[in-house]
Amino acid sequence: MISAISWIPIGASKAEPTIAEPPSKEEIQDIITTAAASTADSENEEEAGDERMDDAGGAVDEVVRALNVADALGKADKLDDIALGLKELDMERYDDEDEGVEVFSSGIGDLYYPSNDLDPYMDPYIKDKNDDDDSEELEDMIINPTDSVIVCARTEDDLSLLEVHILEDAGTSEMNMYVHHDIIIPAFPLSTAWLDCLQGREKGNFLAVGSMEPSIEIWDLDVIDAVQPCMVLGGISEKKKKGKKKSIKYKDDSHTDSVLGLAWNKKIRNVLASASADKRVKIWDVATGKCESTMEHHSDKVQAVAWNHHEPKILLSGSFDHTVILRDGRMPSHPGYKWSVTADVESLAWDPHTNHDFVASLEDGTVKCFDVRTAMSESTSDLSSTFTLHAHDKAVTSVSYNVSAPNLLATGSMDKTVKLWDLSNNQPSVVASKNSNAGAVFSISFSEDNPFVLAIGGSEGKLQVWDTLSESAVSRRYENYNKNRTRS
Repeated sequence: MISAISWIPIGASKAEPTIAEPPSKEEIQDIITTAAASTADSENEEEAGDERMDDAGGAVDEVVRALNVADALGKADKLDDIALGLKELDMERYDDEDEGVEVFSSGIGDLYYPSNDLDPYMDPYIKDKNDDDDSEELEDMIINPTDSVIVCARTEDDLSLLEVHILEDAGTSEMNMYVHHDIIIPAFPLSTAWLDCLQGREKGNFLAVGSMEPSIEIWDLDVIDAVQPCMVLGGISEKKKKGKKKSIKYKDDSHTDSVLGLAWNKKIRNVLASASADKRVKIWDVATGKCESTMEHHSDKVQAVAWNHHEPKILLSGSFDHTVILRDGRMPSHPGYKWSVTADVESLAWDPHTNHDFVASLEDGTVKCFDVRTAMSESTSDLSSTFTLHAHDKAVTSVSYNVSAPNLLATGSMDKTVKLWDLSNNQPSVVASKNSNAGAVFSISFSEDNPFVLAIGGSEGKLQVWDTLSESAVSRRYENYNKNRTRS
């Protein structure tokens, strides 16, 4: 399944991503040794009922992560073989040849052939350096300045990963998509947010990932084969076990349950908001890696957070307690404004074309629009919705505004459909509807660079891309807003 989708701005990715250095012989041996010791200790503790304390930020966590990655690559059972093989090769003395030993041939003439075709011993699978397939593979690894990049958080069986997709010729009849690389992650992902700011980096290409764990991992998307995030916000510091009783100690200011929602502040670039099943909303400074504030204004799981596009200190949060709450960072002592809704909040989105309207999608299949000016006005206490849209037969799990065309909203649902709505004059009407081929839909997102291209992810686990202008009803109504591309 695909649980979350994030578009990467065009030009933000490195043209040639860096390949992470593989672990050294010593690191592999340390992993094996530590893992074996950890397993033995665990068995002894279970038998004796002794107290166990694991430092989640230390060696054991490193071992678990490395083994998970190895297991995903089908190599977990071969670590012992690797260590044994390295020992037999005696790599430290590999270059020391015994005198008088003749290797393979009595003369260089026997070893040289002007072409591979003339070499009777040539392995047919060894290719010339100019081989077309190799050239194509190298070309595919280069991210061109015009390529769109989409990252989806995907889980299949026990493997969770971030898949980095390249979308070529977006919004044209030649549109083509393929997986550029993936990053194996240790926990089931629930939410993602792209950001370009991180501690010690002037600007970069990063993805924050919320998961079933209480930590938030930030990964560098320009590094291939990475096995560690470049930053972790919060998480577990200690685990204790005595008999059947377990206790967990969390890092300072950490969430204590799954991270369900994330939102990066594009105007205040070092700020990241998170929503958690622990009923809290947190504001993080990714330049320092610290939590700056914690809000506890909800009474149930917080599913979604969203920063206002025009007022960067205004934050929305939506919860399973059937409320949406607005907090204004300019007034930290203010309790905020609250709207009540009829069901669990699934997602939130600010209208990018105004600074006062937002929509909340709900578990009962409806989408409600609110105008924050009514809440902020001292002359009224009316917090009713501007409109209620009965959008789907099942939960509306995700919504996305089109940044180019005013009043165009996409909705995705557990009923396996994606719909486009014209919200003009606060009288919603459906423009197009599509069976997503993604299964139950969990995440949708319009591209900002190619605004009429919609990415869709769901229970089928295959990323779908919908060129919405291919629908005649959409092109008739919104073609004038398609300024970014010349269609072919």
